[in-house]
Amino acid sequence: MARPDGRLPDQLRPVTLTRGWSTHPEGSVLVEFGGTRVLCTASVTEGVPRWRKGSGLGWVTAEYAMLPRATNTRSDRESVRGKVGGRTHEISRLIGRSLRAGIDLKALGENSIVLDCDVLQADGGTRTAAITGAYVALHDAVTWLAARKALAGKPEKVMHRSVAAVSVGVIAGEARLDLNYEEDVAAEVDMNVVCTGAGEFVEVQGTGEDGVFSRGQLDALLDLGLAGCVELAEAQRKALAS
Repeated sequence: MARPDGRLPDQLRPVTLTRGWSTHPEGSVLVEFGGTRVLCTASVTEGVPRWRKGSGLGWVTAEYAMLPRATNTRSDRESVRGKVGGRTHEISRLIGRSLRAGIDLKALGENSIVLDCDVLQADGGTRTAAITGAYVALHDAVTWLAARKALAGKPEKVMHRSVAAVSVGVIAGEARLDLNYEEDVAAEVDMNVVCTGAGEFVEVQGTGEDGVFSRGQLDALLDLGLAGCVELAEAQRKALAS
């Protein structure tokens, strides 16, 4: 069964990471996975939450949101509803956890960095695109702190590993990498894989959306996800070198 956009099963969508997309934040990146576009900004503040004061450790957290017309039909803003949805909370926490795996909080010192990931256009894989772009925005924010001699450790020790993420799934019995929306809604198995640039797993979220899956399928999906994250780590390196 051919993919909607003609890609091979193990092929990523075109990936673009545009640094400095927004003027004001200490780090900003527009990340594009095909038709999915997410603006990731990193905001630095001196000090840490009250529960962390005096620890010598910094803090990194994330917030995720989707514009009302990022999808085919308009959704109400959660601020208007007066309640942040469970899905939004879950994705925000995933992004924060993933990015903390790539930073040495002791070397960061008692500084806080908030990563805001706003989906401008959704076509599947918004959370994985957000993680991949937010890493680059975080890196730029740490570089900003380093230029002001505000870090407790050396910059290269603060960002001691890269982090990227990609979706994988099984559609019509075939394991595929980086699902777009059309594939995502039809997936028998849906999974998000977060990895370091060295090929270590940070987090794996997977479920049988329509039935169950075998150990062989799981292994195939993890292999696809790992290979995709390696490609994304290279894209991150190139973006940061530009």
